[in-house]
Amino acid sequence: MAVGKTLRLLIQLDEIEPAINREVLVDGDSTLGDLDQVIKRAMGWYGYHAHMFRLGKRLIGVPSNNDWVAIEDEEGIRLLDVFARKGQKLGYEYDFGDSWGHTIRLLETLPAQERDLPVCVAGQRACPPEDCGAVYGYFDILDLLKKPRSASDAETREWLGKYDPEAFDLQAANRRLRGR
Repeated sequence: MAVGKTLRLLIQLDEIEPAINREVLVDGDSTLGDLDQVIKRAMGWYGYHAHMFRLGKRLIGVPSNNDWVAIEDEEGIRLLDVFARKGQKLGYEYDFGDSWGHTIRLLETLPAQERDLPVCVAGQRACPPEDCGAVYGYFDILDLLKKPRSASDAETREWLGKYDPEAFDLQAANRRLRGR
């Protein structure tokens, strides 16, 4: 039965045009820890790298004894406490080596939904391949896909498999969100 509020969020990868994004519906009572899973699954990340949220000067994630700065625990922060008004934004970084920045923006707050949440309702373009070397490595891949130049390019093409940067599969995103 539907209770509470549903948030319609836009998750967009920073520094890349044309945009790579996902629009999702999530339960407002979910935590930032839950949102981390939604972001990774909706975008298509494998999820084996660390992550962190940024809300103003606040750093939010999975605290550890080794943190050199104070990290708030993402499991104790509800989405409704973060997204109070339309247009409000939250930063998210996935993979501190490649530093994939994302901006999450509240599009609207809706009444509770009579459907399973989270759900991806729209998206544009494929997520960059995991471990491709950050934004500049991704741009190199796009160039290589247009016109391979060397033997090492052939190896990279083989590593990429059937990767199509323009493709977005809504059904696959929702299968990942359901854990399938």
